[in-house]
Amino acid sequence: MVFVVGVLLFALGLLLSIAWHECGHMWAAQRTGMLVRRYFIGFGPTIWSFRRGETEYGIKALPLGGFCDIAGMTTYDEIAPEQAHRAMYLQKAWKRFVVMIAGPMQNFILGFVLIVIMALSVGLPDLSPPPTPSRVGGTDCVSATIASDGTSSPCTGTGPAAAAGLRAGDEIVAVGGQPVSTASELSPVIQKSTGPVVLTVLRDGARFDVTVTPQPVTVPDTEAGAGATKTVNQIGIAYPRTSGYTQYSVLGAVPGAVMFTGSLAHATWDSLLSLPSKVGALWTSVTGGERAADTPVSVYGASVIGGDLAERGQWAAVLLLLISINFFLGLFNLVPLLPLDGGHIAIIGYEKARNTIRARLGKVAKGPVDYIKLMPATYVVLAIMGSYMVLTLTADIINPIKLF
Repeated sequence: MVFVVGVLLFALGLLLSIAWHECGHMWAAQRTGMLVRRYFIGFGPTIWSFRRGETEYGIKALPLGGFCDIAGMTTYDEIAPEQAHRAMYLQKAWKRFVVMIAGPMQNFILGFVLIVIMALSVGLPDLSPPPTPSRVGGTDCVSATIASDGTSSPCTGTGPAAAAGLRAGDEIVAVGGQPVSTASELSPVIQKSTGPVVLTVLRDGARFDVTVTPQPVTVPDTEAGAGATKTVNQIGIAYPRTSGYTQYSVLGAVPGAVMFTGSLAHATWDSLLSLPSKVGALWTSVTGGERAADTPVSVYGASVIGGDLAERGQWAAVLLLLISINFFLGLFNLVPLLPLDGGHIAIIGYEKARNTIRARLGKVAKGPVDYIKLMPATYVVLAIMGSYMVLTLTADIINPIKLF
């Protein structure tokens, strides 16, 4: 039941984020004197609507987003003669720029507000945490197999690490005489070992060696394809876990949120740039391969992940996921390609630069860009975006990302 509630709440959060984006366009258009004819949440048949002033507001049957109908976005948009002077394409460049950028800015504003709320409630995570130290957080027995979903087969008794005398708090500073300081340096050596290994341990200032005999474990071989397995060695230690969240005071919440926003924006930008390179990984997951954890997800996939997190009580992670998606929506819409907001902004910039140059040359300013001539390129962008969305959705249905 909690899973279903989590999915519905996250999906609602996504819908409201998109609706908030469209509010930015609508409010900016209204404030700059343009005519906003309609503002609706959803698509398809109208379920309910009302009119306030010159704008119709309402809800449609398919909750797949929303739209804001600003009169005269192009010269081909029909508009009543008495309102023709309010057409968007006739307005000054700065007004059109403000209207188009207001949508993405709403996503950034919402994301920042949620970050401040998170900072004051549960704290903010470190998006670039330091490497996990090669310190023993605890010892346990070693399972014979680990499944693809991360679950281990039952095991009993004392593991190799405990049998060798290792205990929580020990710092492993060398393996086989080679210095190590992080878990990422220690684990591969143990996994690939072919016999007993000598660990140099630091405990309460004393340095000594212990000999540990790793046990073989059968694990999924993600590089070889679905169903393939390989054998690695383990000694039964767990590395120390930290909450990873920094708490903030009322005075420190905003500065902390600003720093976190910068880190998140950078990570989101990197994620956006990596989208083309993920096509191969998505196709692999659809055709039977392992689903990489860093592949994109659809709205459906994100909602399922939100449900999984909610089911395990990780509501802070649900909120962080929603924040991340708002930053992604904001940045993605600024890509300078039609039909995205960034495409319209690029056209506004082109018209302004073109007419400025013509004015300096003593020539008359040209009219608005002919959007019909740009339709072939727009259709190509829509086809690519649509194909990518279908591929991502298919991967989320056939081979979803499993966090747990």
